[in-house]
Amino acid sequence: MDSETFDELLYMVTPLIEKKNTRLRAAIAPDMRLSATLRYLATGEKYEDLKFLTAISPKSLGLIVLETCEAIISCLSNAIRVPQSEDEWKSIAHGFGEAWNFPNCIGAIDGKHIAIKKPPDSGSQYFNYKKFYSIVLMGTVNANYEFIVADVGTNGRVSDGGVIKNTEFGRAIYRKALPLPTPTQLPNSDKVVPYVFVADNAFQMQENLTLNNPILVPT
Repeated sequence: MDSETFDELLYMVTPLIEKKNTRLRAAIAPDMRLSATLRYLATGEKYEDLKFLTAISPKSLGLIVLETCEAIISCLSNAIRVPQSEDEWKSIAHGFGEAWNFPNCIGAIDGKHIAIKKPPDSGSQYFNYKKFYSIVLMGTVNANYEFIVADVGTNGRVSDGGVIKNTEFGRAIYRKALPLPTPTQLPNSDKVVPYVFVADNAFQMQENLTLNNPILVPT
């Protein structure tokens, strides 16, 4: 994360995470709280290891990370927005055409396993094929790597193809419930093709669904 982005995020979350000094001790500054949280999220290091880099006790780090994550979610929840009209989907397609020379692409879909401690009495429910316990972040991004959809929480045992079918967005895709544009003619071609989402071969093949391996989802 560059300094400009960090400062922008800090400005947004400071009112939610800033603490007042007391007679006994000075409060941990918002920039330290945010920095420690981002480092934890990026590296997955234990609090015991982070204390040497942050000069914050593990007990305090546990509270700070949870509180700061809640603040980030609160501030950025409106920044991730599923397009609501054909024109908005076409705008995303235009971005893929300009940046990646991929016409009629309206999003790139993939899943990310987030490591967790094994929940009590969960058996192998969260144990994934990579041999660790996880929950899955299923995301869809535009041509600039900006999220337009994010869903997190499915247990890691489920494959990417299974996860997307369990999300509201995925169900909307397969029900053809999204306001996607109608198929259009490709540039410099007489072929008329649907607007598509691109993904890897972890996702199940469907009608008009191929792999790039892209997933082609009919409108």
